[in-house]
Amino acid sequence: MTEDRHYRMPRVLKDEDDLHPSNPTSGATFQDVASIRFSRRAALMGLLATSALTAVGAAVGPLREAKAAAGPSSLQFAEIPHGYDAEFHVAEGYEAQILLRWGDKVLAGAPEFAPGKLTADGQAKQFGYNCDFIGYLPLPAGSDNSENGLLFVNHEYTNPHMMFPGFSDAKAAAAGTTAETTAIELEAHGGSVVEVKKEGGAWKVVDGSKYNRRITLNTEMEVGGPVAGHDRLKTSADATGKKVLGMINNCAGGWTPWGTILTGEENFHQYFGGDPSGTAEAANHKRYGLKGEPSYPWGKFVDRFDATKEPNEPNRFGWIVEVNPYEPDQPPVKRTALGRFKHEGAQAVVSADGRVVAYTGDDERFEYVYKYVSNGTFDPAAGFANSTLLDDGVLHVAKFADDGNVEWLPLVHGQGELTEANGFKSQADVLIEARRAADLLKATKMDRPEDIEVDPKSGKVYVVLTKNDKRKADQVDGVNARADNKWGHIVELTPPAKDGKADHAATKFAWDIFLQAGDPKDAAQGAKYGGEVSESGWFANPDNIAFDPKGRIWISTDGFPDFGVHDGVWAADTDGAGRAITKHFVGCPRGAEMCGPVFTPDGQTLFVSVQHPGEEDESNFDAPTTRWPDFADGVPPRPSVVAIVKKGGGEIGS
Repeated sequence: MTEDRHYRMPRVLKDEDDLHPSNPTSGATFQDVASIRFSRRAALMGLLATSALTAVGAAVGPLREAKAAAGPSSLQFAEIPHGYDAEFHVAEGYEAQILLRWGDKVLAGAPEFAPGKLTADGQAKQFGYNCDFIGYLPLPAGSDNSENGLLFVNHEYTNPHMMFPGFSDAKAAAAGTTAETTAIELEAHGGSVVEVKKEGGAWKVVDGSKYNRRITLNTEMEVGGPVAGHDRLKTSADATGKKVLGMINNCAGGWTPWGTILTGEENFHQYFGGDPSGTAEAANHKRYGLKGEPSYPWGKFVDRFDATKEPNEPNRFGWIVEVNPYEPDQPPVKRTALGRFKHEGAQAVVSADGRVVAYTGDDERFEYVYKYVSNGTFDPAAGFANSTLLDDGVLHVAKFADDGNVEWLPLVHGQGELTEANGFKSQADVLIEARRAADLLKATKMDRPEDIEVDPKSGKVYVVLTKNDKRKADQVDGVNARADNKWGHIVELTPPAKDGKADHAATKFAWDIFLQAGDPKDAAQGAKYGGEVSESGWFANPDNIAFDPKGRIWISTDGFPDFGVHDGVWAADTDGAGRAITKHFVGCPRGAEMCGPVFTPDGQTLFVSVQHPGEEDESNFDAPTTRWPDFADGVPPRPSVVAIVKKGGGEIGS
């Protein structure tokens, strides 16, 4: 396989767009800074770095080349080998339980899954397509119940040539899109809330639960924060600018301290046709990649997806959406104070002073890392009323310095370059055009920022950068800088301490490289782990991460098949002798991407999403390269949520 071999329809467009990234600025790239950073590691002992690392977590030594002696890992499972076949693989001593498949019943009245006979009404009641982020929320709310809870699952996008018979590939399916297939795809996007229960070691869906819910592109949502009611959100269907139908391309996500879900709208640009260049929003739309050449030609049948007819409709997407899974009748809310871009989720934590901080990335090459800081403080007694904290606060963008520090720059109207002279008439304009605002502040361009998570034990923040194979050699200078970065890496941020707690609201952090992915046997790749990794311990293209109760990091990948290896899950310690020494735990069926890893509070179940199984160049509904998980004639591969448990019980990894 080669880098240019892409077999996931929306990922095709994502990678094609990245041949000409929509960030036109010439600010410093992350690797420009990283090259200096690695050559001046003594800067870690600077005042900020020292105080932060001492207070929040012990300072770590420099990354060792993979050939160095390996320290013992706390992870006790036997690794699975690299491979690429039609099956799902998990380490010996564990079992993988198929919990939810595309087309399974979620709501009462859902029909049995009938391949080739889908209906919009049926899909609205069934589990949606291409599951991604998973959030586990215990029942009752506020408990740590690890055997009964709610799963919130994103449905990022659809692959119509895998959903409907008769199409040879994605392009043929797009050309054959009809009003009927469009209606089905609208219902297959969004999210699902499903109650699940573990009985006798086996997980099952609670049929008929009052919590079970589908959220689709036809679900009415509210708009909160500074952009609510703004003229640039008003359309012919919504003169108020405060009501939106649905959420789209929801990728990763997170949860709040009060028990709600934050789900990120990512590649919204690929759904809008028409001619965006001929509208008043032309420059704005161009910065977000709208070209009038959508992957989904829905605009032929639904006016709101035609940017010529509805030039403000794209502005209603690209937000963080808050969903309360415990209240099925409560409408989701688009929290505009967190900014508009191609979000890769959002993870919220309480800072040392009680303010709420949410980290989020913009998943495109040369885009930025952000955090939101509330003005008010979290009140544990207020419960879901804390949600208003997400409407009143300050969005920041990260600027990485060569001395090992990170500065968080506020995106506030009237400050610096964010003025009316530069086209920002209000804070709403800053948030709608957050990318352009970050450009003007000269934030650091990153290598496709995807998931950003906080280690609950150490308080450190981990930023997953999937890859940036479009960086040219003249953009980097330094022995550890990687031009043509096909492999990706993970950055570790350390906030300073305040009153013995991590001060996530601080404006300066320390940073370090946790690992650089790739094959350590190929010196040209520049892979760096915490020590020697096994033949199957190395990986490429990190995407989502999760932390188990011991604070160990679990990394899922998206794109490893480009190197001839299945995507899956790798795990490592974050400190001690096993720091950044990764071990291979799960492997996907061919064509699939691994998404959304999340643990139950007791660490005895790991939920994962298997997205787009069988999605390869030569694969389609009629002749897929795998029929996982059903392996039945006439049944296409089905994106599914899998529950992984240890045979006989016990904590995953121990």
